[in-house]
Amino acid sequence: MLRIEGLVKDFGGLRALAGLDFEVPERSILGVLGMNGSGKTTMLNCINGIYIASSGSIRLEGTELIGLKPAQVFEHGVGRTFQVPRVFPRMTLWDNLAVPLLSRSLNRAERDEIRITWLKKVQLYDLRHNYAEELSGGQQKLLELARIMVARPKLVLLDEPFAGVNPTLSRLLIDVIREMPEDTGCSVILVSHDLTSIYELSHDIIVMHEGRILARGDAATVQANPDVIEAYLGA
Repeated sequence: MLRIEGLVKDFGGLRALAGLDFEVPERSILGVLGMNGSGKTTMLNCINGIYIASSGSIRLEGTELIGLKPAQVFEHGVGRTFQVPRVFPRMTLWDNLAVPLLSRSLNRAERDEIRITWLKKVQLYDLRHNYAEELSGGQQKLLELARIMVARPKLVLLDEPFAGVNPTLSRLLIDVIREMPEDTGCSVILVSHDLTSIYELSHDIIVMHEGRILARGDAATVQANPDVIEAYLGA
């Protein structure tokens, strides 16, 4: 689904990404771990066009994404959530989910069915006529995820989806994310400091450190890697 080769991002004299190489298969969840400043969010920003990479390649099903604007990347099938949710606060939940559907050739009944499905999936259907600003932070993250998924993306980038979310809503988020690859056919890149959710959800995990990939493998492999232990806990 996604192939990244030699991805470099420089900010003046600071090299934030130092040559990343990895792939994300179809219908899979890639977990991304790393300390603050390791380059996780910078990587997501390069994938969805917020930043233009200094060099390297980002290919989604063979299409080069580097140089495209975020809206163009979205049209190619990449959805994105943020650590601080970016909903339309003075629009209802129902209307929030209408926005990504504007560019799709659907009739009103089809649009309504998609919105109902996802609002029920994230347990917000009963609040559909409320303004988004009336939701809690965790509920806004659920709404933001639903707003992405109505567009049927090929790749979903999740930036700290569990940060500041209470345990009940975190459990709901985990359940929704787990089902996404199988139910919708999308792939997911999940960036999180929540080790439990990363280990539970990810088919594969990479650990980033100072703009590089320090380790890659399943949960057991990553946990036992001496470089990971040293980076997190000290020598």
